[in-house]
Amino acid sequence: MEAKGGKAENMLYYGDNLEILRQYVDDESVQLVYLDPPFKSNQAYNVLFAEKNGSQSAAQIMAFEDTWHWDSVASSAYQEVVTSGGRVAEAMEAFKRFLGQSDMMAYLSMMAPRLIELRRVLKPTGSIYLHCDSTASHYLKILMDSIFGPENFLNDIVWKRATTVKGNIGQGSRFFGPNTDNILFYRKTERNTFNGLFKEYSEDYVEQFFRYVEPGTGRRYRLISMTGPGGAAKGNPQFEVMGITRYWRYSKESMAELIKQGLVVQTSPGAVPQRKQYLDEGKGVAVQSLWDDIPPLQSQAKERLGYPTQKPETLLERIIRASSNEGDLVLDPFCGCGTTISVAQRLNRRWIGIDITHLAITLMKVRLKDAFGDSVVYSVIGEPRDLAGAINLAKKDKDMHQFQWWALSLVGARPAELKKGADKGIDGKLRFFVEPGKAEQVIFSVKGGHVTVAHVRELAHVVAKEKAAIGVLISLEEPTGPMRAEAADAGFYISKELGNPKYQKIQLLTIEQLLSGKKVDCPASVYHREANPTFKKAPKAKREPKQKEKQSKLSEHSS
Repeated sequence: MEAKGGKAENMLYYGDNLEILRQYVDDESVQLVYLDPPFKSNQAYNVLFAEKNGSQSAAQIMAFEDTWHWDSVASSAYQEVVTSGGRVAEAMEAFKRFLGQSDMMAYLSMMAPRLIELRRVLKPTGSIYLHCDSTASHYLKILMDSIFGPENFLNDIVWKRATTVKGNIGQGSRFFGPNTDNILFYRKTERNTFNGLFKEYSEDYVEQFFRYVEPGTGRRYRLISMTGPGGAAKGNPQFEVMGITRYWRYSKESMAELIKQGLVVQTSPGAVPQRKQYLDEGKGVAVQSLWDDIPPLQSQAKERLGYPTQKPETLLERIIRASSNEGDLVLDPFCGCGTTISVAQRLNRRWIGIDITHLAITLMKVRLKDAFGDSVVYSVIGEPRDLAGAINLAKKDKDMHQFQWWALSLVGARPAELKKGADKGIDGKLRFFVEPGKAEQVIFSVKGGHVTVAHVRELAHVVAKEKAAIGVLISLEEPTGPMRAEAADAGFYISKELGNPKYQKIQLLTIEQLLSGKKVDCPASVYHREANPTFKKAPKAKREPKQKEKQSKLSEHSS
């Protein structure tokens, strides 16, 4: 990464992307930005625009939840942008008059300073793609116009993300089911890098346009006009070809050579001669602003990792190929499960990924390991690296989810789903196979505060109730003597399938021990990715050969 004062390398950041952009990312250092900011677009319209009065406390954004509400943080962000003046301030004031203190206004207030920072970090040749849907796209376009300038708007790309969607037509619904997303495409300046992309001709297109088959070779071709548009006014020469006099786009010499090669066809006497264009010499159909050829991730897709907003790699591949070249720096400030950085790595770009949840950072690290092994080199900033950092995270994290997710990442465990009525004694789970098709589980309880023997008893109760193999209590504090005695009294887990090894049923581990490398005492398959089913395994990536992209470079300028 081209960080402030640092060398260029790949980076993962945990934290608020606004603070990270301001603290770490240099001016004009990034070639391409893709962002898919969270927003609860499935809310009812009247709820979305409902007034939010009072100064409610701002909860930290959590994975899989969209928490844009009008509170003191949103109000402060709004005031900061407005007091800075200019077109952005004017746009935000207009939004405020129209939207009031609604969720939508909070969303725009929080997005505005981030988009301003993203424009700052873009190179003059850079571009930004903002992924959204019809709920907010019209507001975001006005906001983007005010920041990047309406003259730098390039496309409102429509992605057909589904063929069918669940609707309520049968129950009297009075609208069409939404099955598209919007991707707003802006450039920093008119010097933006853009590589024209092509997709294969469809069978219907080939049958309709490449109707002729050349005898002997079997090559398909179509006939295209050779007349010169604009005639003499455009400097096109006039002469006779096969009894037809026209203004042609070729000179007499070039025309004679085409005829000699058998590339000029007169379909009937008196018809204007045309030129053959072979199917196998075509680049394909130019990609335009309607993207209906990239399907969404199906439930059984190999690359699907279980992250609710995960986008297909083919979507990010198109964006990255179009607006960057090998070696360029790609940034995703709402990185989620890491599709952007994974595709950037495969296409030989450098990257920065930012997310505000430790769960997302863990998913990204696992994904990179699965896809690229040890070949990808990157740094992680924002995670606790010592006991003091862990204590600081626990103090800042009021609901303890971030601390729990980070602690669970130290043992490779997946956080438990936060379902209504779920057992509160389970913070995470880790599974291992004792034989093909038979998995056992380890249950984790994470405590960032004071711990007592009651916590050990509670964990033992949950382990018995869930019929789990092992229970592990992870704590910041050192366990007391009575806690260790209670854990020892729980006995052992013994697996006949694995040759009767003994593992302590209830185990006590401190954060300090985990940071020093201590692991859960359980079957080795837990720590072997091929056998560990805790996280869904990402498929191995095939790195793109250098400079072998199927694209036509329409415009490229280096800064």
